[in-house]
Amino acid sequence: MRRRLSLTMVVMVVAALVFAGLATLGLTVLNSVHQTQAELVVLAKKLAAGFNTDVATDKHHDSLAVLRGELSLLNNPLKLQGEAVLAVRPDGSFVNLFSPGPTLTLPSDLSVNLLQNNVQLITGTQPVSGHLGRLAWAAYLFNPPAPVAGIQNFVVVLTRESPAGVGEAADWFGLASLLTVIVALVAANRLGHRIARPLQQTEAVTRRIATGDLEARVPVTAQEWPELVSLANSVNQMAASLARAQGTQRQFLMSVSHDLRTPLTSIRGFAEALSDGATTDVTYAAGVIGSSARRLERLVTDLLELAKLESGAFSLHSVTLDLSDVVSQAAQALEPAAAGLSLSIELETEGEALCVADPDRVGQVVANLVENALKFATSRVTVGTRRSGDGWLEAFVEDDGPGIPWADLERVFERLYQSRLSAGRELGSGLGLAIVDELVKAMGGRARAESPTGPNGGTRVVVVLPAAATVPG
Repeated sequence: MRRRLSLTMVVMVVAALVFAGLATLGLTVLNSVHQTQAELVVLAKKLAAGFNTDVATDKHHDSLAVLRGELSLLNNPLKLQGEAVLAVRPDGSFVNLFSPGPTLTLPSDLSVNLLQNNVQLITGTQPVSGHLGRLAWAAYLFNPPAPVAGIQNFVVVLTRESPAGVGEAADWFGLASLLTVIVALVAANRLGHRIARPLQQTEAVTRRIATGDLEARVPVTAQEWPELVSLANSVNQMAASLARAQGTQRQFLMSVSHDLRTPLTSIRGFAEALSDGATTDVTYAAGVIGSSARRLERLVTDLLELAKLESGAFSLHSVTLDLSDVVSQAAQALEPAAAGLSLSIELETEGEALCVADPDRVGQVVANLVENALKFATSRVTVGTRRSGDGWLEAFVEDDGPGIPWADLERVFERLYQSRLSAGRELGSGLGLAIVDELVKAMGGRARAESPTGPNGGTRVVVVLPAAATVPG
């Protein structure tokens, strides 16, 4: 990975250098061409000025010879590619003064149309110039101080190929590029090492986690980049969460095993006693076996119910219902069980409370909450409903037991959670509140626990469900 990062960075640097070099070369050549055009314009003006000065000073000289001399003086030191002097006819056409003929030819194979179609040149307002690739040209129309062979207007045309514009700069650019690539290679290697090392460590740790080593952690140092530190912290948090989940799962399995073993032991013991004739109280033994079997059945049923809830393999039939009626019916169904424990169930409903939920599931939720409250209540259990505002309704179950420590309130909905203040009565499977939490979430609500609720402790579990939309009358 480090090699790939280093190679990628070096390739990017080389590509940038190549692009910059080509762009610089192109701009340099273009600038050289424009400079050559400007120089040729200045030379054309100087040629015209010198010619006019010589002709005006000595009018007996051959004007064309003077013009040839001027061009010869300019050609050698300035390395002109070609030059021409044209005469302008009255109709605007041109004729070459030095090599007259039926066909007009320009130096360096310039097109005649470049001059004949140029209004600025024909009107003599200003010099004109241009280029064909690296070949620059300039043309300038001027009037001699006296007519020459009956011609009043001359056009001098100069051409020269612009220099490449790089010269020694290309060597320096190549040297600078080489040094840049070397520096980029070193920097890319160090940068790749700094990026790849934490990623390789993270990969190794995640591989260990995948094989079951949940104690593996990615080392985190303050010198690393924030993004890499964040990645390492995320992996470490994931490992810690998996370790906690594994511990919870192990504890859950141990608790379930204990809860299964206790009734199984009773069933097996009394069954063997009956088989061996070791007991004469058959009715009592059968009662113990039946009670233990029902406890096993309830535990297995709740386990299956919880598995269905967590996997989403269950159905809801939500309708508009009166929460107060459903809560009252569920509570009344458990009054015989409460009476058997010398406890009472009190109702505190606030009249009609319409909500959207599954009536069977709501009844199951209330039944589980009442059963849980009966484990810890000392004299009574209160069941009721109330409005919480903002389109929500609450169903609550409260007991007058010892209460739950504040730090454990968030854990009461965990599987097989046991209060540290009281072991409670043996009633239910210990999965009731976990099932409540899953069912309420599935119906779009939420559950919470509050404690203490009175001067002597107590616990209140509240279920919040969405209220039904009312239609104005």
